[in-house]
This record gives sequence, structure tokens and C-alpha cells, in this order.
Amino acid sequence: MTSPAEDVDVAAARPQPRRGVSLRDSGPPLALVVIFVAFSALSSDFRSIGNVQNIMDTAAVLAVVTCGITFVLMMGSIDLSAPGVMGAAAIAVALLVANNRNGNELGVIGILLAILLAAALGCVSGLALVLLKVPSFMTTLGVSAVGLGLATLMFNGVQPNITDGTLASWPVERLLGLSYLTWIAFACVLVGYLIQRYTRLGRYAFAIGGAEEVLALSGVKVAPYKVAVFTLAGAFYGLAGVMVTSQLSAGLVQAGKGYDFAAITAAVVGGTLLTGGRGGILHSAVGVLIVMVLTNGLVQVGVSPYWQGGVQGLIVVAAVAAAVLPQRRRNQVTK
Repeated sequence: MTSPAEDVDVAAARPQPRRGVSLRDSGPPLALVVIFVAFSALSSDFRSIGNVQNIMDTAAVLAVVTCGITFVLMMGSIDLSAPGVMGAAAIAVALLVANNRNGNELGVIGILLAILLAAALGCVSGLALVLLKVPSFMTTLGVSAVGLGLATLMFNGVQPNITDGTLASWPVERLLGLSYLTWIAFACVLVGYLIQRYTRLGRYAFAIGGAEEVLALSGVKVAPYKVAVFTLAGAFYGLAGVMVTSQLSAGLVQAGKGYDFAAITAAVVGGTLLTGGRGGILHSAVGVLIVMVLTNGLVQVGVSPYWQGGVQGLIVVAAVAAAVLPQRRRNQVTK
């Protein structure tokens, strides 16, 4: 616990939001509108209600993963553990709910246990970071390998197919035209925003990314908050792994393949800096929509899938360059 005086120091240390809406903050939403309008003009199928619903449903898992990785990016760290953590959670939940491998029928408790396993793996990432002083991308890459190893052991050569009615209903049942998975993603974005905006963990994540040294000098123990952020991120990845299992009706070791890069892409495109201290959940949520609208639009207008990855890569480079350029200009010495 910290004193009120420490909170004042932290508030002064971390980057303060500018009054009004800056061009950098309004850029991603404007880009989303421009991209949507452009593809709507090129394809009548793209602007249909059914396709918009499809975009939202497809974005659900990525949005949940991006919620987790955004907190890590706000600290100025990199998290590459999502594939392994999601794989472990996917296999675990498939074996804990009703399935073809055993007699377990834990239902919601099984889902919670799978998320708890993922949170534990996230905690390991945080502990390795603060105790071993190893760069975050190395520790999380190692934890991803551990998660994949656990998933492979639980898989044991036989794919677990789920028969649990609740989990199977998430991608099928709809509320107001959107699947339950999409509403779960909305809930995660809301919870992530509330944590970021109204809790000490969210404020300190920003402060660590913006001015960790000043935060430490103010008397705040930074290490526990770093571990807590990675644990929170692991929980988000675990829920995403459960969501993938519900989509496939089966647990797969590779359930999280590619989601780490896709989530970092979405967060950066939305305005969350890789260096930390700027952006947030809502920024990253806009980035998720940009990536998914772009991917869907390219398919609708007939662009080859082989080009889509290249286009996304160029967008990431452009987004990072646009975010870093103002900082470089501010840091230049005037002669």
C-alpha cells in the first residue's frame, strides 16, 4: 500500500493526458471510418449487415488477447506468451468440461480453472521478469514454450472434443444480432478500461511505461505491479483460449498461434506505444477493428491472402513510425 503523498507523486510522474482531442488520438478512429467507407464503395457485400456482424464476431478473440497485451505494452514491455498460454488454456478447458476423453463435467468451474492456469503462467512471466532481470520478450517467449509443452502433455496424442452445451453455445447463440463471444469481448474491453482508468494497477502501468525511475523514487514498489500486469494479461489470454475452444468445439495445442503478433499489431495501430506510457484499452480496441475491417475488406474485393500479411506488416511499420516521429522531434536539440 502507498500513502496519498505517493499517489500525488505518481500522478505528477506519469504522462498527463492533453486537454481536447489530439490528432494522434483521433487518427485511428478516422482511419477506421475511411477504410470502412472505401471498402463499402468497392463492394456492396462488405457494407451488408451480415458482413458487419461477421467482422464483429471474428474480432472477438483478438479483442480479448489485445486487452491483455495492451496492459503489458503500457508498461513498455513486450509479451510473446499468448500462443502458449492460450494453447494450455484451450486443452485444459476441453478436458475439464464435458468431453470425449474423460468423465469431467465441471462446466463454468472448468472454464474458471483454465483461466486460472493461464493467469498462473502469466504470473510466471512477471516473476521471471522482475527476479531474473531478463528482457520481457525473452521471458514471455520461454513461458510460451512452457505453455505449449503443458498443452502437448495434456493433449497426449488424442484431440479432446467438447460436448458441453454452455461452451458450445458461445459462437452459435446470438443476442441483438451478435454472438455470445462478441458480447464477452465487449465485456472484456469494458473491464479492461475500468481497470486502466479507475484502479491503481492501471495508473501504475501507465506510470511504469512513462517514468518508471520516478515512480520507484516516489517510494512505490514497482515489481509487484509488473507481476500483477502479466498475471492479468495471462487471464485474458486464458479466456481467449477458452473462446477458441468454443469456436472449434475441440481443444488444440495451436489454438493461440499467431495471436501474439496480431494483438501487438492491433494495439500499435490503435495508438498504444511499444515504448509504453501512451494508449490504452480503447485505443487498442479501435486498432482491432481496423485490422479486422482491413482483413475482411481485402477478401471482399478479391485481394490474394498472400498479400494480406504484407499489408498488415506495412501498416504496423507506418503506425510505429507515426507514433515515434513526434517524440524524435521533441528530443532534438535546438541549436
